[in-house]
Amino acid sequence: MAALIDRRKCSNVTALHSPLTVFDLLLMLRSAVLMLVVVCTWMSSACALEPKKISGDVYAFIGSIGDIAPGAGEDVGNSGFIVGSDGVLVVDTGLSYRHGRDMADAIRKTTDKPIKLVIITHADQEFLFGNAAFSERGVPLLTHAKSASLMRERCDHCLENLNKILGADAMKQTRLVIPSRTVDASTTLQFGGRAIDLIATGWGSTPGDLAVFDRRSGVLFAGGLVSNGRIPQLRDGNLAGWLSALDQLHELPVRQVVPGHGEVGGPALLEDTAAYLRALDAKVRSLYKEGVGLGQAVDAATLPDYARWALYSTLHRQNALHRYLQLEVDELGG
Repeated sequence: MAALIDRRKCSNVTALHSPLTVFDLLLMLRSAVLMLVVVCTWMSSACALEPKKISGDVYAFIGSIGDIAPGAGEDVGNSGFIVGSDGVLVVDTGLSYRHGRDMADAIRKTTDKPIKLVIITHADQEFLFGNAAFSERGVPLLTHAKSASLMRERCDHCLENLNKILGADAMKQTRLVIPSRTVDASTTLQFGGRAIDLIATGWGSTPGDLAVFDRRSGVLFAGGLVSNGRIPQLRDGNLAGWLSALDQLHELPVRQVVPGHGEVGGPALLEDTAAYLRALDAKVRSLYKEGVGLGQAVDAATLPDYARWALYSTLHRQNALHRYLQLEVDELGG
C-alpha cells in the first residue's frame, strides 16, 4: 500500500510539471482577457465624469480643489449644465480637451437633448481648455469680451505650461478655442423656456467675470468669484471690484451656489469668500501702513482662520504679495 501511495504521489508531481496543452493555454488566455475586460470596465466607470444633480434640470461637475498636477489634479475646478426644454446650456468646460469630451459624453447620458450653447465664466485655464471638444461638435461658445481678450493675450502660454505639467497624453488634442460670441454687459437669455441671467459684475476675480444665474432653480454658477474651502486667487483680481461683485450677487434670489472651486453650497458661500478678501485686505493694509517691507509682510500676513482652506500655504502668500503691490501702486497714483 505504501508503494502504491508513493507511486500516486510521484504520478501527481509528474502531472504538475507536464507540458501545458493547447487547451490549457486557451483557457488561461480566456481568463486573462475576461479579467482585463473587468478591470478596464471598472477603470472606465471609476474615472468617468459624473454630474451632480443640483436642482431640477441643473447639474454640476465638481472637480478637485487642489493644485493642477498629474492624476486627480487634471480635473481642477467646477463646471456644469442646465437642461432646457429643447437643449442644454453648458457652463465652463474644464482643463483639457479630454475633460470637455468627457463632459459632453456625461451630458449625453443624462439627456438626449442637444448641447446648444457653452458659456465661459472667466479666463482661467481650468475653465476653458475643454472648449475644443464642444466647438468640434458645432456648439457656439460665449464669454465676456474682456475674457476673450485675456485669452488671446495669455492662454497660448498657459497651454504650454499645462503640457509641461500634465504631459502630452493628458493634454492630447487640447487647443485654445476663444469664444466667438461675446457680451460686454449683463444680459438675460431665454433658453429652452428658462430665463438665464448672465451677470457682468465688472472687474472682480478677473477683468471679464460672468456669473450665470438660472431664475427657475435659483442656482448660481459663480465662476471665479466664489470658492468653497479653497483660497481664492487674487492674481488677476481687483479686490474692491471683487467685493462689489459679491454684493451684486447677494441681491439675487440665490438658493444654491456652484463655486468655481469646491462643493456646492448655499448663499453663505458668497459671504465666506468676501470675508476672506476683507481679512486679507485688512491684514496686508495694516502691515503696509506700519512700514513693513514686502518680504516680511508676506511672511507676517497670516490668517489662521483660513489655514485649513486648500492651497493656503501657496495661494494665500501669493495673494498677500499681490495685495501689497497693489497698495504700492495705489499710493503712487498708478
